[in-house]
Amino acid sequence: MSRPIEIVEVGPRDGLQNERALLEIDQKLEFIHRLEAAGARRMETVSFVNPRRVPQMAGAEEISAALPHREGRSRIGLVLNERGWDRCVEAQCDEANVVVCATDGFGIRTQGASVDEQLAALRAIAAKRRLSGGPPISVTVSVAFGCPFDGEVSEEQVLKVVRVAAELGVSEIALADTIGVADPWTVRRRIEATRKAAPDARLRMHFHDTRNTGLANAFASVEAGIDILDASCGGLGGCPFATDATGNIGTEDLVYMLERAGFDTGYDLPALIDTAKWVSALLGKAPTASVTRAGGFPVPPPAG
Repeated sequence: MSRPIEIVEVGPRDGLQNERALLEIDQKLEFIHRLEAAGARRMETVSFVNPRRVPQMAGAEEISAALPHREGRSRIGLVLNERGWDRCVEAQCDEANVVVCATDGFGIRTQGASVDEQLAALRAIAAKRRLSGGPPISVTVSVAFGCPFDGEVSEEQVLKVVRVAAELGVSEIALADTIGVADPWTVRRRIEATRKAAPDARLRMHFHDTRNTGLANAFASVEAGIDILDASCGGLGGCPFATDATGNIGTEDLVYMLERAGFDTGYDLPALIDTAKWVSALLGKAPTASVTRAGGFPVPPPAG
């Protein structure tokens, strides 16, 4: 199984946004540089949100300015609305990941906007890009499997967002299990339905491991033909607006599973483990990713 699987590293954005400790800009930049040295080629580096609501994401412009464009690297900015898009363009990010919630409950509480209002913002962003240019756009459908406020999320709620993204010609669509409630069988059905609704778009999956199903859902996605998965170094992260929503799949856990099976990820597992230990120490917590705790296998012989 030499098929390549692209892992989009989200540690500097989703990984840090729910941590109590606030890292300095130079610490965030070192985290990004360490991740790129470990093999990350696409990475969510910043989020263009209001720092008063999510103080962990302050400094987006300064971080972007310190990351000059590099061939073969894509630094992604998270965007929630037109103001976020304008900031993302001004910061010269390589990509913009526009988030649209699948439910009104989550959208109103986190973005102050209903699903219809968020879709209107997405259309406005796409129109601005056509008129004035800007980075490529991907769309992430958040709470695509369950919402902490509205409960179960139907397939049709997800497809409402997917169809608009497809209509706008968005080249990549992600389904996000924002609070970690998905199961592998539902994941396969959502992938099949999304493919039918957006046949020309690449699909990406984003799983949180709140209920210990993240890797199982990643496995189901790969079996269903998905080639792009999000992950967070150390298993850091969560959702600041959803109680007890823990972090994403640990990048090192996902890399270990895929590489052990013969897939190609392009990541250096020991370097990822070292980076997870480093950033976890900065945050004053133990890494939650299992492979960082247990190490890889086979175990390398002692040096010397």
